[in-house]
Amino acid sequence: MGLSALGIEFGSYVLVAAIFLLLLTGQPLAWVTGLVALIFTFGWFGGMALPLVTSRIFGFITEYSLVAIPMFILMAALLDRSGIARSLFSGMRILAGRLPGGVAVQTLIVAILMAAMSGVIGGEIVLLGILALPQMLRLGYDRNLSIGVVCAGGSLGTMMPPSIVLIIYGLVASVSIADLFVAAVTPALLLLAFYVAYVLFICWRNPTLGPPMTKEEMSQESLGSALKSLAAPLFIVLVVLGSIYGGIASITEAAALGVSAVLLISLFRRELTFKMLQDSLVHTLETCGMIIWIGIAAAVLVGVYNLMGGNRFVADAILGIDAAPVVIIMVMMLILLVLGMFLDWIGIALLTLPIFVPIVIQLGYDPIWFGILFAVNMQVSYLTPPFGPAAFYLKSVAPREITLKHIYTALLPFIALQLVVLAIILFFPPIATWAVN
Repeated sequence: MGLSALGIEFGSYVLVAAIFLLLLTGQPLAWVTGLVALIFTFGWFGGMALPLVTSRIFGFITEYSLVAIPMFILMAALLDRSGIARSLFSGMRILAGRLPGGVAVQTLIVAILMAAMSGVIGGEIVLLGILALPQMLRLGYDRNLSIGVVCAGGSLGTMMPPSIVLIIYGLVASVSIADLFVAAVTPALLLLAFYVAYVLFICWRNPTLGPPMTKEEMSQESLGSALKSLAAPLFIVLVVLGSIYGGIASITEAAALGVSAVLLISLFRRELTFKMLQDSLVHTLETCGMIIWIGIAAAVLVGVYNLMGGNRFVADAILGIDAAPVVIIMVMMLILLVLGMFLDWIGIALLTLPIFVPIVIQLGYDPIWFGILFAVNMQVSYLTPPFGPAAFYLKSVAPREITLKHIYTALLPFIALQLVVLAIILFFPPIATWAVN
């Protein structure tokens, strides 16, 4: 008797339970998902079902949109290892001035500029943890505020183009990645504005949380040198996003232009070395390998589950909710928030979006708008315990006295701000779609 005897409803519960139980063993998501996919492929359809697996793998790895991902990851790796980001942070000191909380605001602005340069998240948090966190702590900034600014700011890469999250969403949902990039700018800046407003408000109420810089500190950076430090990062942003929005290059071509710009600037600054290039390429291969393996496993699992009738089962269950369409979207958001507490965003995207996006379209909503909701949701997942990646990225470079408990406590206000922005975009869709409609 095969697994098909379970029926699609009970089979769905067994499939989800198997994934979570196997994840508790500590195995990577790609292996867990792939194993469950193979078990259900042969257990449900029999020994002749191998072509189901191979066809799904071939369809995924031949997707042209994937070509942009290695270039954006390489660009981020080169930026992390060059002095461009460090110069950006130093140059932004002039904006801090005597304003309470100014260095925290400066860190957030640097974070959004770094996100606009690369679109990759982990490296930003590590770099800000090395550059910004010690400086804020040295200046007497509140520990929780400093930690929250670094993690929340570093996670803006999920939203700000050229976000890898948006590229994967566009690939899975079959929507224009360029349109997603255009739509994401306003929500990303809105989120940044919420962070900045929060920092300025609490530091205005209690200046001891973010003491202003002294005249001696301010004198270390002149306006001319600050502008010089900003020139290279802004040039990279202009090359990548300007070429996309100007219709000069496709997403993939813009990624290649970005890599070329970083290489040329690093060469001009005499920072480009064989070791730097080698480390960047190795990091790119490792990251792309992880994405590809998770993608292959998820593509097989979703394909098999759909053939089992799972997509119809989930669609009927969600659409069967006796509530307004917006409530159904809220249920999806809740599911994504819960999954984000335990799974990597790539796995969540590849497992849920093939099922959710057709339902969103059937409800009459814009998949571009839903993509922005998804990106904000995944930004929340970067901060939420117990497996929020931002906390672990920061812990790897934070002072020893800062524990994971300290980090997660510090992130709570910023998680609340993210949820507020998620609700605003949910109930006011034009915020995300005005630029593409």
